[in-house]
Amino acid sequence: MSLLRAPTSCSRTVQSQQGRSRKSPVVRAYLEEKKAPLPPPRGPYSTVPAQTFKNQLEALKSMSVVVADTGELDLVKKYHPQDCTTNPSLVYKALSMPENRHYLEKALAKDKRQPEHVHAGVSRPYAGVADQLAVDLGAELLKIVPGRVSTEVDANLSYSTQASVDKALRIMELYAAKGYNPSRIYIKLASTWEGIEACRRLEKQGINCNMTLLFSFAQAAACADAGATLISPFVGRIMDWYKAKEGRDFASHEDPGVLSVKRIYNYYKAHHYKTIVMAASFRNAGEIRELAGCDNITISPQLLDELQKSTEPLDRKLTPEKAQTDALKLSNMHEDLFVKLHGADQMAVEKLDQGIKGFVADQKKLEDLLASIAMMQVRENH
Repeated sequence: MSLLRAPTSCSRTVQSQQGRSRKSPVVRAYLEEKKAPLPPPRGPYSTVPAQTFKNQLEALKSMSVVVADTGELDLVKKYHPQDCTTNPSLVYKALSMPENRHYLEKALAKDKRQPEHVHAGVSRPYAGVADQLAVDLGAELLKIVPGRVSTEVDANLSYSTQASVDKALRIMELYAAKGYNPSRIYIKLASTWEGIEACRRLEKQGINCNMTLLFSFAQAAACADAGATLISPFVGRIMDWYKAKEGRDFASHEDPGVLSVKRIYNYYKAHHYKTIVMAASFRNAGEIRELAGCDNITISPQLLDELQKSTEPLDRKLTPEKAQTDALKLSNMHEDLFVKLHGADQMAVEKLDQGIKGFVADQKKLEDLLASIAMMQVRENH
């Protein structure tokens, strides 16, 4: 099993192609460049005067597309984001609220008892209903936001390209049945090699993808090479790993997650990739302020509230015009190279595996909740 595929309940072993050994100057160059982080920026590229905007949230919206990282409808209405992004954890959190029980009951009522989903020998009779629920929630969010909604492919399929493509097409069919144009939807995929290949296929069909659970520079380079419309590099989870490893806190300007996103952003802009960089997974507002000017920033309600209450000036830290990188352009990336580069980053390997397992666990919680409601309905009808 490769370094990329650490043991996980939702992974599968993929046989590597024999005799595909490559020379590795690019790998060595990548690792050497990784040892020497880019120097800190010379200073803010522009300053937004405090009096220009009521608060930092308004100022941030003038520099970056602000996306709500929640599936809770009332909170989305409160903060007026451009887009909204969900994942299995957020979908479960939103739909497990008592006031949203009717969504589950309605989805169960529409369920036509399709052939049961089976994964790793386990039957999943409510996986299809969970797909419908994710789309139902996404449709409600689309009524509120003017832009797009990201809906995630079942995390159990993260190591299967074909299954991910099939699930993505199913999600788009469900949105189409509700009358929504594909241009308002991002299909969200885990940034495994298989997920990136699924992205490549989907983008060629005109389906825009949001690549999530992205922790390594290799993942970012591969996603851009695959033509991903958008990536979601995680900030807070990277910082969590380094905080645990080094036993210390990090100031925002030295936060490893912040530095990772800056590096990716500069690489994309310097090499003229069109892929949107959407910073995600924040632990504090300081991380967000350090990334002001990033293409998109997806923010939890708690941190949206903090930014909305702050009237301090907000400096722009990122602009395409100032982007510089020493990183080689990694074009035509193949699986062996991806595995070497990504596998060399222990943090990224561990956090990707952990992230997929977490999403799988919350997917199971949602399916178990559906099963319990279905059982109650059966009892009530008898």
